Amino acid sequence: MFENVWFVAAAWMALALVASLISIWTGISVALIEILVGVVAGNFLHLQANTDWINFLALLGSGVLTFLAGAEIDPESLKANLRASLLIGIISFAVPFLLVWLFAQFFLGWPLPQAQIAGIALSTTSVAVVYAVMIEGGLSDTSLGKMILAACFITDFGTVLALGGLFANFNIWLLVFVVVMSVMLWFMPAWTRFIIVRLGAKRVSEPEVKFIFFVLFFLGGLATTAKSEAVLPAYLVGLVVAGVFLRDKTLVHRMRSIAFAMFTPFYFIRAGLLFLFPSFGQGLRLLQGCCF
Repeated sequence: MFENVWFVAAAWMALALVASLISIWTGISVALIEILVGVVAGNFLHLQANTDWINFLALLGSGVLTFLAGAEIDPESLKANLRASLLIGIISFAVPFLLVWLFAQFFLGWPLPQAQIAGIALSTTSVAVVYAVMIEGGLSDTSLGKMILAACFITDFGTVLALGGLFANFNIWLLVFVVVMSVMLWFMPAWTRFIIVRLGAKRVSEPEVKFIFFVLFFLGGLATTAKSEAVLPAYLVGLVVAGVFLRDKTLVHRMRSIAFAMFTPFYFIRAGLLFLFPSFGQGLRLLQGCCF
């Protein structure tokens, strides 16, 4: 039965619905509940997690949430808290990265590349998860919430730079990606404002939403072709159009509804599905053997 794509999609939506109901009942963020539901489903229901369409929807959920996290940051608030956000973001990445790297290499005896990967993996954060939790807690509209979101981006940006500097293949596609993204970021506020003012008002076809998705898809394609991450341009696009979105909260709410209803359940539930108890136990035994 679960070879039928419709039944698979129905199973995923059923899990998302269960997570929503549990979230409402407990008052815990639906993002965290969806991850926990994914853990249970992956270990006891053996739900599919790695088909092409599921992977794409999960990546899209991550990208859209990351875009919204950037788009809801007030530029004036960002400028006022820039120093604190930079300091928190740099420290939150650099300290775990260096400590885990050195611990894995010199205490556990891991080879250099594996030790570096461990440092990067345990020093990163998820803007999408933080944003989802803050939205439900009402913190995204506060100065503190915006400062934390900006700091999360700095942390993730450090991850991208570390991965790129240590493991990326520098080629012509990376140059094309940087140049094209820079040009599009420069014009995005004007383009977005034009579409909202001239085309977007009360249109059932939602041209402004489609334009945003087009930009996210296109830059995501360039990013992955250049062996980078699609969420990086998503957050930067959100940041540069934040001033436009600040004056059109309706557009933000529409995109947020689309994301939380359809895309983000695949992202969060899939994250939980990848956590398997046998692999976790093997990792614990390996770590215990290395340390003791």
